Amino acid sequence: MKVLFAGGGTGGHLMPALALADALRAERPDAEAVFVGAQRGIEALVLPRHPYRYHLLPLEPIYRHAWWRNLRWPVAGVRAWRAVGRVLDAERPLVVVGTGGYASGPVVWRAQRRGVPTALQEQNAFPGIATRLLARGARQVHLGFPEARARLRPGSRTTVFDLGNPIRPPAPGPREPALAEFGLDPMRRTMLVFGGSQGARAINQALAAALAGGALAGVNVLWGTGESHVAAYERHTAPGRVAVRGFFDPMATAYRAADLVVCRAGAMTTAEVCAWGKPCILVPLPTAAADHQTHNARTLAAAGAAIHLPERDLSGAGLGRLAADLLTDNERLAALSRAARARGRPDSAREILSKILTLVA
Repeated sequence: MKVLFAGGGTGGHLMPALALADALRAERPDAEAVFVGAQRGIEALVLPRHPYRYHLLPLEPIYRHAWWRNLRWPVAGVRAWRAVGRVLDAERPLVVVGTGGYASGPVVWRAQRRGVPTALQEQNAFPGIATRLLARGARQVHLGFPEARARLRPGSRTTVFDLGNPIRPPAPGPREPALAEFGLDPMRRTMLVFGGSQGARAINQALAAALAGGALAGVNVLWGTGESHVAAYERHTAPGRVAVRGFFDPMATAYRAADLVVCRAGAMTTAEVCAWGKPCILVPLPTAAADHQTHNARTLAAAGAAIHLPERDLSGAGLGRLAADLLTDNERLAALSRAARARGRPDSAREILSKILTLVA
Protein backbone atom coordinates (compact mmCIF):
# COMPACT_ATOMS: atom_id res chain seq x y z
CA MET A 1 0.00 0.00 0.00
CA LYS A 2 1.36 3.41 -0.99
CA VAL A 3 0.33 6.79 0.37
CA LEU A 4 1.60 9.74 -1.66
CA PHE A 5 2.32 12.94 0.30
CA ALA A 6 2.45 16.16 -1.70
CA GLY A 7 3.47 19.36 0.00
CA GLY A 8 6.35 21.71 0.48
CA GLY A 9 7.98 24.80 -0.84
CA THR A 10 8.33 25.85 2.79
CA GLY A 11 8.85 23.96 6.03
CA GLY A 12 5.37 24.90 7.20
CA HIS A 13 3.92 22.68 4.46
CA LEU A 14 6.56 19.96 4.50
CA MET A 15 6.75 19.25 8.25
CA PRO A 16 3.06 18.23 8.58
CA ALA A 17 3.57 15.72 5.78
CA LEU A 18 6.63 14.29 7.52
CA ALA A 19 4.73 14.02 10.81
CA LEU A 20 1.93 12.10 9.05
CA ALA A 21 4.44 9.85 7.28
CA ASP A 22 6.11 9.06 10.60
CA ALA A 23 2.72 8.17 12.06
CA LEU A 24 2.00 5.94 9.05
CA ARG A 25 5.33 4.18 9.50
CA ALA A 26 4.54 3.53 13.17
CA GLU A 27 0.93 2.43 12.70
CA ARG A 28 1.16 0.51 9.42
CA PRO A 29 4.57 -1.07 8.77
CA ASP A 30 3.10 -2.67 5.62
CA ALA A 31 2.46 0.78 4.08
CA GLU A 32 4.93 2.99 2.23
CA ALA A 33 5.00 6.78 2.32
CA VAL A 34 6.26 8.42 -0.86
CA PHE A 35 6.82 12.18 -1.18
CA VAL A 36 6.39 14.58 -4.06
CA GLY A 37 7.88 18.06 -3.79
CA ALA A 38 9.38 20.90 -5.77
CA GLN A 39 12.96 20.99 -7.01
CA ARG A 40 13.26 24.55 -5.73
CA GLY A 41 11.55 23.96 -2.34
CA ILE A 42 13.02 23.29 1.10
CA GLU A 43 12.16 19.62 0.59
CA ALA A 44 15.20 19.30 -1.68
CA LEU A 45 17.34 19.87 1.44
CA VAL A 46 15.20 18.13 4.05
CA LEU A 47 13.90 14.94 2.41
CA PRO A 48 17.34 13.36 1.86
CA ARG A 49 17.70 13.26 5.66
CA HIS A 50 14.54 11.13 6.08
CA PRO A 51 13.91 7.46 5.28
CA TYR A 52 11.35 8.02 2.52
CA ARG A 53 11.48 7.80 -1.25
CA TYR A 54 10.68 11.07 -2.98
CA HIS A 55 10.24 12.78 -6.33
CA LEU A 56 11.28 16.40 -6.89
CA LEU A 57 9.42 17.99 -9.80
CA PRO A 58 9.77 21.28 -11.74
CA LEU A 59 6.86 22.93 -9.90
CA GLU A 60 6.50 26.72 -9.76
CA PRO A 61 4.73 28.96 -7.22
CA ILE A 62 2.19 31.63 -8.06
CA TYR A 63 3.97 34.95 -7.57
CA ARG A 64 1.78 37.39 -5.66
CA HIS A 65 3.93 40.50 -6.05
CA ALA A 66 6.26 39.88 -9.01
CA TRP A 67 3.24 39.10 -11.20
CA TRP A 68 5.23 39.19 -14.44
CA ARG A 69 7.00 36.01 -13.39
CA ASN A 70 3.67 34.19 -13.77
CA LEU A 71 3.82 34.75 -17.55
CA ARG A 72 5.84 31.56 -17.87
CA TRP A 73 3.09 29.53 -16.19
CA PRO A 74 1.61 28.14 -19.45
CA VAL A 75 4.90 26.40 -20.23
CA ALA A 76 5.66 25.55 -16.59
CA GLY A 77 2.13 24.24 -16.09
CA VAL A 78 2.33 21.81 -19.00
CA ARG A 79 5.72 20.59 -17.82
CA ALA A 80 4.41 20.11 -14.25
CA TRP A 81 1.26 18.33 -15.47
CA ARG A 82 3.32 15.79 -17.40
CA ALA A 83 5.77 15.26 -14.55
CA VAL A 84 2.95 14.67 -12.06
CA GLY A 85 1.35 12.20 -14.44
CA ARG A 86 4.56 10.20 -14.68
CA VAL A 87 4.81 10.00 -10.88
CA LEU A 88 1.20 8.83 -10.50
CA ASP A 89 1.74 6.22 -13.23
CA ALA A 90 4.88 4.93 -11.53
CA GLU A 91 3.64 4.90 -7.92
CA ARG A 92 -0.10 4.14 -8.28
CA PRO A 93 -0.95 5.38 -4.75
CA LEU A 94 -4.15 4.32 -3.04
CA VAL A 95 -4.54 7.80 -1.56
CA VAL A 96 -2.87 11.20 -2.06
CA VAL A 97 -2.44 13.59 0.86
CA GLY A 98 -1.83 17.28 0.15
CA THR A 99 -0.39 19.48 2.87
CA GLY A 100 -0.46 22.76 0.98
CA GLY A 101 1.90 25.02 -0.87
CA TYR A 102 2.67 25.15 -4.56
CA ALA A 103 4.23 21.69 -4.36
CA SER A 104 0.88 20.08 -3.54
CA GLY A 105 -1.66 21.74 -5.83
CA PRO A 106 -0.84 20.10 -9.19
CA VAL A 107 -0.35 16.67 -7.61
CA VAL A 108 -3.65 16.65 -5.71
CA TRP A 109 -5.56 18.13 -8.65
CA ARG A 110 -4.33 15.51 -11.11
CA ALA A 111 -4.99 12.73 -8.60
CA GLN A 112 -8.56 13.98 -8.22
CA ARG A 113 -8.99 13.99 -12.00
CA ARG A 114 -7.92 10.34 -12.04
CA GLY A 115 -10.36 9.39 -9.30
CA VAL A 116 -7.69 8.74 -6.66
CA PRO A 117 -9.03 9.57 -3.16
CA THR A 118 -7.41 12.72 -1.78
CA ALA A 119 -7.12 14.28 1.66
CA LEU A 120 -5.99 17.82 2.45
CA GLN A 121 -4.34 19.07 5.62
CA GLU A 122 -4.65 22.84 6.10
CA GLN A 123 -2.41 24.32 8.76
CA ASN A 124 -3.62 27.93 9.03
CA ALA A 125 -6.66 29.82 10.27
CA PHE A 126 -6.83 31.42 6.80
CA PRO A 127 -6.72 28.54 4.30
CA GLY A 128 -4.18 28.66 1.49
CA ILE A 129 -5.00 28.82 -2.21
CA ALA A 130 -4.42 25.10 -2.77
CA THR A 131 -6.84 24.10 -0.01
CA ARG A 132 -9.51 26.57 -1.10
CA LEU A 133 -9.38 25.40 -4.72
CA LEU A 134 -9.13 21.67 -4.06
CA ALA A 135 -11.48 21.22 -1.08
CA ARG A 136 -14.51 20.54 -3.27
CA GLY A 137 -12.87 17.51 -4.88
CA ALA A 138 -11.23 16.13 -1.72
CA ARG A 139 -12.66 13.26 0.28
CA GLN A 140 -11.31 14.68 3.53
CA VAL A 141 -10.09 18.09 4.74
CA HIS A 142 -8.21 18.25 8.04
CA LEU A 143 -7.98 21.64 9.74
CA GLY A 144 -5.31 22.94 12.07
CA PHE A 145 -7.63 25.78 13.13
CA PRO A 146 -11.41 25.19 13.26
CA GLU A 147 -11.89 28.82 12.20
CA ALA A 148 -10.68 27.90 8.69
CA ARG A 149 -13.91 26.00 7.99
CA ALA A 150 -15.87 29.20 7.30
CA ARG A 151 -13.58 30.00 4.34
CA LEU A 152 -13.93 26.65 2.59
CA ARG A 153 -16.50 25.23 0.18
CA PRO A 154 -16.18 21.47 0.49
CA GLY A 155 -17.94 19.12 -1.90
CA SER A 156 -20.91 16.90 -1.15
CA ARG A 157 -18.59 13.92 -0.54
CA THR A 158 -16.06 15.89 1.52
CA THR A 159 -15.76 15.34 5.27
CA VAL A 160 -14.11 18.14 7.25
CA PHE A 161 -12.28 17.30 10.47
CA ASP A 162 -10.89 19.61 13.15
CA LEU A 163 -8.03 17.56 14.57
CA GLY A 164 -5.26 20.16 14.83
CA ASN A 165 -1.89 20.29 13.10
CA PRO A 166 0.26 17.14 12.98
CA ILE A 167 3.42 17.62 15.04
CA ARG A 168 5.89 15.53 16.97
CA PRO A 169 4.16 14.87 20.31
CA PRO A 170 5.63 16.85 23.23
CA ALA A 171 8.18 15.08 25.41
CA PRO A 172 7.91 16.89 28.76
CA GLY A 173 10.76 16.61 31.22
CA PRO A 174 12.23 18.38 34.24
CA ARG A 175 13.10 22.06 33.86
CA GLU A 176 16.43 22.12 35.74
CA PRO A 177 18.41 19.70 33.53
CA ALA A 178 17.20 21.57 30.46
CA LEU A 179 18.39 24.88 31.88
CA ALA A 180 21.69 23.29 32.85
CA GLU A 181 22.21 22.15 29.25
CA PHE A 182 22.12 25.79 28.18
CA GLY A 183 24.07 27.02 31.19
CA LEU A 184 21.16 29.07 32.57
CA ASP A 185 20.35 29.89 36.21
CA PRO A 186 17.37 27.79 37.44
CA MET A 187 16.46 30.48 39.98
CA ARG A 188 15.33 32.84 37.19
CA ARG A 189 12.34 32.60 34.88
CA THR A 190 13.33 31.84 31.28
CA MET A 191 12.16 33.41 28.04
CA LEU A 192 12.64 31.34 24.86
CA VAL A 193 12.88 33.50 21.73
CA PHE A 194 13.21 32.10 18.21
CA GLY A 195 12.22 32.76 14.63
CA GLY A 196 12.76 29.40 12.96
CA SER A 197 15.82 28.04 11.17
CA GLN A 198 16.21 31.29 9.20
CA GLY A 199 15.55 33.53 12.19
CA ALA A 200 13.36 36.63 12.39
CA ARG A 201 15.26 39.86 11.84
CA ALA A 202 12.72 42.14 13.55
CA ILE A 203 12.50 39.92 16.64
CA ASN A 204 16.29 39.64 16.84
CA GLN A 205 16.72 43.40 16.66
CA ALA A 206 14.06 44.06 19.30
CA LEU A 207 15.51 41.48 21.69
CA ALA A 208 19.03 42.87 21.25
CA ALA A 209 17.70 46.34 22.11
CA ALA A 210 15.82 44.99 25.14
CA LEU A 211 18.96 43.32 26.46
CA ALA A 212 21.05 46.43 25.85
CA GLY A 213 18.49 48.56 27.68
CA GLY A 214 18.53 46.34 30.77
CA ALA A 215 14.81 45.56 30.64
CA LEU A 216 15.47 41.83 30.99
CA ALA A 217 18.15 41.96 33.67
CA GLY A 218 16.26 39.58 35.96
CA VAL A 219 15.31 37.07 33.26
CA ASN A 220 17.05 34.17 31.54
CA VAL A 221 17.00 34.48 27.74
CA LEU A 222 17.31 31.42 25.51
CA TRP A 223 17.73 32.92 22.05
CA GLY A 224 17.52 31.13 18.71
CA THR A 225 18.72 33.78 16.27
CA GLY A 226 18.56 31.66 13.12
CA GLU A 227 21.66 30.07 11.63
CA SER A 228 22.49 33.04 9.40
CA HIS A 229 22.25 35.56 12.27
CA VAL A 230 24.07 33.84 15.12
CA ALA A 231 27.43 35.51 14.41
CA ALA A 232 25.85 38.96 14.61
CA TYR A 233 24.23 38.36 18.02
CA GLU A 234 26.46 35.93 19.91
CA ARG A 235 28.15 38.89 21.61
CA HIS A 236 25.01 39.18 23.75
CA THR A 237 25.82 35.87 25.43
CA ALA A 238 25.98 36.26 29.21
CA PRO A 239 26.99 33.14 31.17
CA GLY A 240 24.18 31.99 33.41
CA ARG A 241 21.63 34.40 31.91
CA VAL A 242 21.69 34.67 28.09
CA ALA A 243 22.35 31.69 25.81
CA VAL A 244 22.56 32.38 22.08
CA ARG A 245 22.10 29.58 19.55
CA GLY A 246 21.46 29.46 15.83
CA PHE A 247 18.59 26.98 15.85
CA PHE A 248 17.16 24.40 18.25
CA ASP A 249 16.90 20.92 16.75
CA PRO A 250 15.25 19.15 18.43
CA MET A 251 13.16 21.75 20.22
CA ALA A 252 12.19 19.61 23.22
CA THR A 253 15.00 20.74 25.54
CA ALA A 254 14.35 24.41 24.76
CA TYR A 255 10.63 24.01 25.47
CA ARG A 256 11.35 22.25 28.77
CA ALA A 257 13.48 25.21 29.85
CA ALA A 258 10.96 27.89 28.83
CA ASP A 259 8.47 29.73 31.02
CA LEU A 260 7.50 32.08 28.18
CA VAL A 261 7.93 31.82 24.40
CA VAL A 262 8.33 34.68 21.91
CA CYS A 263 8.07 33.58 18.29
CA ARG A 264 6.44 34.00 14.89
CA ALA A 265 2.87 32.79 14.35
CA GLY A 266 3.39 30.08 11.74
CA ALA A 267 0.88 27.28 11.99
CA MET A 268 3.32 24.55 12.97
CA THR A 269 5.10 26.74 15.51
CA THR A 270 1.83 27.69 17.20
CA ALA A 271 0.73 24.05 17.14
CA GLU A 272 3.89 23.04 19.00
CA VAL A 273 3.64 25.87 21.53
CA CYS A 274 0.01 25.01 22.29
CA ALA A 275 0.71 21.29 22.55
CA TRP A 276 3.43 22.08 25.10
CA GLY A 277 1.05 24.45 26.91
CA LYS A 278 3.53 27.33 26.84
CA PRO A 279 2.49 30.96 27.41
CA CYS A 280 3.57 32.88 24.34
CA ILE A 281 3.90 36.25 22.65
CA LEU A 282 3.25 35.92 18.92
CA VAL A 283 4.83 38.37 16.47
CA PRO A 284 3.38 37.45 13.05
CA LEU A 285 5.44 37.84 9.90
CA PRO A 286 3.57 40.66 8.11
CA THR A 287 4.67 39.53 4.64
CA ALA A 288 3.38 35.96 4.99
CA ALA A 289 1.08 34.83 2.18
CA ALA A 290 -2.44 36.26 2.64
CA ASP A 291 -1.21 37.55 6.02
CA HIS A 292 -2.06 34.11 7.42
CA GLN A 293 0.24 34.47 10.43
CA THR A 294 -1.78 37.46 11.63
CA HIS A 295 -4.96 35.39 11.34
CA ASN A 296 -3.30 32.64 13.42
CA ALA A 297 -2.15 35.10 16.09
CA ARG A 298 -5.51 36.86 16.32
CA THR A 299 -7.33 33.54 16.60
CA LEU A 300 -5.17 32.33 19.49
CA ALA A 301 -5.27 35.73 21.21
CA ALA A 302 -9.07 35.73 21.01
CA ALA A 303 -9.04 32.30 22.70
CA GLY A 304 -6.80 33.64 25.49
CA ALA A 305 -4.03 31.27 24.38
CA ALA A 306 -1.46 33.87 23.32
CA ILE A 307 -0.60 37.56 23.26
CA HIS A 308 -0.60 39.07 19.78
CA LEU A 309 2.15 41.65 19.25
CA PRO A 310 2.09 43.06 15.68
CA GLU A 311 5.54 43.66 14.23
CA ARG A 312 4.71 47.35 13.67
CA ASP A 313 4.37 47.69 17.48
CA LEU A 314 7.52 45.72 18.24
CA SER A 315 10.35 47.57 19.98
CA GLY A 316 13.12 46.68 22.38
CA ALA A 317 11.68 48.64 25.26
CA GLY A 318 8.14 47.41 24.65
CA LEU A 319 9.14 43.76 24.31
CA GLY A 320 11.31 43.98 27.41
CA ARG A 321 8.53 45.48 29.55
CA LEU A 322 5.90 43.06 28.28
CA ALA A 323 8.05 39.98 28.86
CA ALA A 324 9.33 41.12 32.25
CA ASP A 325 5.81 41.90 33.45
CA LEU A 326 4.45 38.57 32.25
CA LEU A 327 7.21 36.58 33.89
CA THR A 328 6.34 38.06 37.28
CA ASP A 329 2.57 37.51 36.85
CA ASN A 330 1.94 33.90 37.82
CA GLU A 331 -1.82 34.11 37.31
CA ARG A 332 -1.50 35.47 33.77
CA LEU A 333 1.10 32.86 32.85
CA ALA A 334 -1.11 30.09 34.22
CA ALA A 335 -4.16 31.37 32.32
CA LEU A 336 -2.23 31.57 29.04
CA SER A 337 -0.86 28.09 29.62
CA ARG A 338 -4.30 26.59 30.28
CA ALA A 339 -5.81 28.20 27.19
CA ALA A 340 -2.87 27.15 25.02
CA ARG A 341 -3.08 23.58 26.23
CA ALA A 342 -6.82 23.56 25.50
CA ARG A 343 -5.99 24.42 21.86
CA GLY A 344 -3.14 21.92 21.66
CA ARG A 345 -3.55 18.59 19.86
CA PRO A 346 -0.45 16.56 20.69
CA ASP A 347 -1.82 13.36 19.10
CA SER A 348 -3.04 15.07 15.96
CA ALA A 349 -0.77 13.18 13.53
CA ARG A 350 -2.03 9.79 14.68
CA GLU A 351 -5.67 10.93 14.72
CA ILE A 352 -5.48 12.44 11.22
CA LEU A 353 -3.75 9.36 9.85
CA SER A 354 -6.46 7.07 11.23
CA LYS A 355 -9.07 9.06 9.29
CA ILE A 356 -7.01 9.05 6.08
CA LEU A 357 -6.59 5.28 6.24
CA THR A 358 -10.39 4.88 6.08
CA LEU A 359 -10.12 6.14 2.49
CA VAL A 360 -7.79 3.25 1.69
CA ALA A 361 -10.18 0.74 3.25
